[in-house]
Amino acid sequence: MTLSFGPDPVGEEVRRVLMVLDSATGPVRGLESLHVDLKEEAGRRKGPTILPGATENDRAARVLAGEAACMANTPGGGVLVVGVADDGTLIGTELDAQWLRRKIYDLTDRRLTADVTPVLCRGVRLLLVRSPEAVHPVMYDHKYHHRVADSCVEVDATTWEEQRRRRSGWDWSAQDSGLALDAARSTALQRARDFLTAAGEEKNLDLAAASDSDLLRRLNVVTPAGTLTNAGVIAFVGRDVPGIDYVRREVAGGDSLQRIREAGRGLLEELYEVDRAIEASNPVRHLPRGLVNRQVRSLPPRAAREALVNGVAHRDWSTVDPVHVEHIGSRLVVTSPGGFIGGITSRNIITHPSQPRNRALADLLARLRVAELEGIGVDRMVGDMIRLGHPAPSIEEVPGPLVRAVLIGTRLDEGWMAFLHELDPARTANDLDALLVVQHLVSHWWIDARVAAPLIQRSSAEAEDVLHRLEDVQVAGVPLTAGVAGSPANEPPAWTITPAALAVLADRDERLGAPQRRRPSRSAIARSWAEHRGRISSSELAGIVGAHPTNLQRVLKDLEAEGVLAPGREVRRGAGFFYVPTGGPRRTT
Repeated sequence: MTLSFGPDPVGEEVRRVLMVLDSATGPVRGLESLHVDLKEEAGRRKGPTILPGATENDRAARVLAGEAACMANTPGGGVLVVGVADDGTLIGTELDAQWLRRKIYDLTDRRLTADVTPVLCRGVRLLLVRSPEAVHPVMYDHKYHHRVADSCVEVDATTWEEQRRRRSGWDWSAQDSGLALDAARSTALQRARDFLTAAGEEKNLDLAAASDSDLLRRLNVVTPAGTLTNAGVIAFVGRDVPGIDYVRREVAGGDSLQRIREAGRGLLEELYEVDRAIEASNPVRHLPRGLVNRQVRSLPPRAAREALVNGVAHRDWSTVDPVHVEHIGSRLVVTSPGGFIGGITSRNIITHPSQPRNRALADLLARLRVAELEGIGVDRMVGDMIRLGHPAPSIEEVPGPLVRAVLIGTRLDEGWMAFLHELDPARTANDLDALLVVQHLVSHWWIDARVAAPLIQRSSAEAEDVLHRLEDVQVAGVPLTAGVAGSPANEPPAWTITPAALAVLADRDERLGAPQRRRPSRSAIARSWAEHRGRISSSELAGIVGAHPTNLQRVLKDLEAEGVLAPGREVRRGAGFFYVPTGGPRRTT
């Protein structure tokens, strides 16, 4: 199968999806994304029967026109892969490409000219319907839609235009507000000085000692006309509605223990009070002897502050809605108005170059040391959570559009913390890519570049480099990882966490009185390997779990009996026998 896409992200993503579909071995779950949608041709199902295709299908054209318009209204545009069922079955399509292109053009009031290209996948004809990013929103059926994650959601034209304007680089927060400098609230100015003083360093202390007018000028919130920028007004003057709505509850649905929601204050005043409230309700945990940090908070303070500051710095300030901060037990949820911009998604937010919606405001908060320097805040938030054994923060766009960040600090993993402390080189524990991979290995026992790439949000080549580097890492004097023995030489390399490293982790858990760590079952490992790699043999499974291949044949036969695996060849006897996934029944344990 040959495609002629240029070197663009959408084209690369489509190429990857088609490779998975063409191989018939990879999982179809997760193939749909912001820019790619798998679509079955409408009108061809009659119960379980697939009806023959035709060159023209008005019902399908109407469905595809709406989906193509949605893609056009999405940053970067997108592609519909027509002829694929939700479960990945290749249904195919006989629709004429030029006829469909013309129908989409007519059905969108001649606003969208899509590129419709036929391709063959395992001998089945599919259509790629590519929508370029629209300059003006494309309406279909009297409504506007755009993609959020892997779904189309409705959006009004005003919001869409505002989002596009921000993507073009226009910064509302840097514009002239027309307000004089003396409009700045004295309490907000004092809070700016408090943040600078807390940060330390001579340059920050020098700035904190400046006069009010010099402080504002040196913070770059004064225009050439001598008035405040919009960022200056947000930070030092405030609005007649609250910028932050903070609520503290002990349990979900419980009574509110604390509420901070006050209008007419500068953002710096609100941040200062909410930051202190989060700290006061973030309990200190005392750790057993032997751990370097004897006391830690349930939620890493830097991660909690970064989630809060990101919520206000990158929100849409054109709406009166506040940033909602829910502090429930040891869970922090920050929901801010406005979706992702500049190509950022939940799948690339760790590694994507920073794209501030309000650059002047973000720069101000960074200068005050309220936020991390541009481009490293999310990295540190994720790393700080993982080092305590917490799940990585969830940062997603949800309908609204809104961005919701969730930090869960319910249980510290003391055995994991001790395990990380014994990594050699020690810098491995500060390497976010390595942390994400090791965390995955502890839970799943194997990994390859294809699995690691979306995990660390980097390319497959970069992911493979990380995996090779981990071969040189030890924990308590034993190798941390090793290549999976038994994997065919012509297959991409894969790695496993060594039995010796797992023994170190189990020992640290036992010493610290931690609950017994849940280990994946052999059948779960076999299923995941087969699903991702397209095959599984007793030798491959043995290379992961550290057992003899003959002791694992029953595991694979049981999965065959369940309909999960099928023989990879008719002759079962002899070396090299393997199974392939059927895409059949799945279990979660």
